[in-house]
Amino acid sequence: MTWLLILILVPLAGSLVLAFLKGNDRAAVLAALGFSILEFLLVIPFWLSYSPSGARLQMTSSFDWIPSFGVHIAFGTDGISLIMIAVIALLVPIVVGGLGTLDKLPAGRSAGGFLSLILLQEALTIGVFAATDVFLFYVLFEIMLIPMYFLIGGYGGANRQYAAVKFFLYSFLGGLIMLASAIGAYSLAKDKLGHGTFDWATLVTVVRDAPLSTQIWLFLGFFLAFAIKAPLVPFHTWLPDAAGEAPIGVAVLLVGVLDKVGTFGFLRYCLPMFPDASRTLAPLVLVLSVVGVLYGSILAAGQRDMKRFIAYVSIAHFGFISLGIFAFNEQAMVGSATYMLNHSLATGMLIVVIGLVIARGGSSRISDYGGMAKVTPLLAGLFLLAGLSTLSLPGTNSFVSEFLVLIGSFVDQPVYTILATVGMVLAAAYVLWLYQRVMQGPVRGDALVGVGGGPGTAIAPELGAKKAIRDLNGREIAILAPLVVLILVLGFYPKPVLDTVTPTVQQTLSAVQGGK
Repeated sequence: MTWLLILILVPLAGSLVLAFLKGNDRAAVLAALGFSILEFLLVIPFWLSYSPSGARLQMTSSFDWIPSFGVHIAFGTDGISLIMIAVIALLVPIVVGGLGTLDKLPAGRSAGGFLSLILLQEALTIGVFAATDVFLFYVLFEIMLIPMYFLIGGYGGANRQYAAVKFFLYSFLGGLIMLASAIGAYSLAKDKLGHGTFDWATLVTVVRDAPLSTQIWLFLGFFLAFAIKAPLVPFHTWLPDAAGEAPIGVAVLLVGVLDKVGTFGFLRYCLPMFPDASRTLAPLVLVLSVVGVLYGSILAAGQRDMKRFIAYVSIAHFGFISLGIFAFNEQAMVGSATYMLNHSLATGMLIVVIGLVIARGGSSRISDYGGMAKVTPLLAGLFLLAGLSTLSLPGTNSFVSEFLVLIGSFVDQPVYTILATVGMVLAAAYVLWLYQRVMQGPVRGDALVGVGGGPGTAIAPELGAKKAIRDLNGREIAILAPLVVLILVLGFYPKPVLDTVTPTVQQTLSAVQGGK
C-alpha cells in the first residue's frame, strides 16, 4: 500500500458506506464529513513526504491488470499532480459541509446518494491525476464522467438533463479520440520494443522519436480530449450549461478541479510524449488560447446568471493557463501550473459565496440583487475578497501565477501576451461589475426588496412574505475559512507551491526542448 492507493481507497470506501445510508441524512452527512476530513488530513503527510528534488514520479505503485497487453494499475505523483490532489482533498469537505446551506436537495433525494457520488468523484479524480499507465488514465478519464453526470442530471436546475448529457457526450467523445491515439502510441512501442506497453515513462521515450507526421496525429488525439476538458474555445460550450445547472457544491468541483484535468493533460501527456508536434502546433494552440481569453471575457459581460458568468470568466482563465503552457518558457509554465491551484481556490471560493447569496435570495439572476452589503456585510466582504483573488490582485494567491505567465510568455510571445492581458483586464472589470451589481447600491430587485425594517429583513415576492436575510453564521464561516487563509497566505508566501511545481516543470520543458 502506498500513499496514493490509500488516498484513492479512503473516499471510495466512504462512497460505499454512504450508499447504505440513504435513509438517514444526518448520519450520511456526518459520515461523509468524517471521510472527507480524514482524506484531507492524509494529504498533509503525503505532501510532506514528496521530495521536489527527487524523481519525476514518486510514491509509485504498479500491479498487473492485463499482462498480455502490457496494462497495469499504476500510480505515481509529480509536483503538478500533487497540488491538484491536495486541492480536491480541500474542496470536498467544503462541499460536504455546505450541504443544506449551499444546496437544497430535490424532494425525494437523499443526502446519502448525493454525498456518495461526491466521494466517488473525489476518488476517481485523484486516480486520474495519479495514473501512470496511459490505458488506466483513459479508463478513469471516462469513468469519472459518470458520477458527475448523475450529480448534474439528478440534482441540478431546470435544464439539468440537457446540461448533463451535453457534458457527458463532449468529454466521452474526446476520450474515445484520445484512446485511438493511445493505441497508436502502444503500436509504436510494440514495433520498437517488441512488446506493447501503456507505461507512461516508457511511451515518453518511444513516441518522442517518432516521425513528426506521426507525432502530430497522435498529439491531436490527446490534445482534443484535453481541450474539451479544459475547456478551450471552440470546445467550451458544455461548461456554461453544466456549471449553470449544477448544484453549487458540484459546480465547485467541476470548475475548480475537473476542468484542470485538461491543462494537467497538456503538461503530463502532450508535451513530454510529443515534443516535436507540441512545438509545431504551438502557434495554433496559442491562437485558441488568446481567442478563449477574449471570448470568455466578452461573453461574461452579457451573462444574466451568476453561475454562467463565473463559467465564462473561467474559460478566459483556462485560455490564459494554456498560453503559459505553450509559450515554452519556464516562468510562464510555472505560472500556469500554479494557476491551476490558485484558480481552484479563488473560483471555488467565489462559487461558494455566490451559492450563499443564492441561498438567501432564491435566485441566481444578477438583476434580482442589489445592496446586499447593507444586509450581509460579512458576506459582502468575502465576496469582494474572492473577486479580488479571481482578478489576481497583488496580495492574493492568483497574483504570482498571473505575473509569472505574463513575464514568461512575453519574452517569446509578446503579441499573444498583450492580447491575453487585454482579455484578463476585461474579465477583472466584469468581476468587479458583478460585485457592484449584487452588493452595492440600494437594496433592489425581485429577490431582495427592503421593507424598512432595518438590516437583515427583506421580502421575497415569489414567497409572498417577509424573509429574514441573515449574514454568515458559524457554519458558513467555517466553510469559507480555509479558502480565505490559503488565498491570503499564498498571496504573500507562495514558495511552498512554487518549490513543489518548479522541478516538474523543468523536467517537462527539458523533454520538449530535447525533441528532434
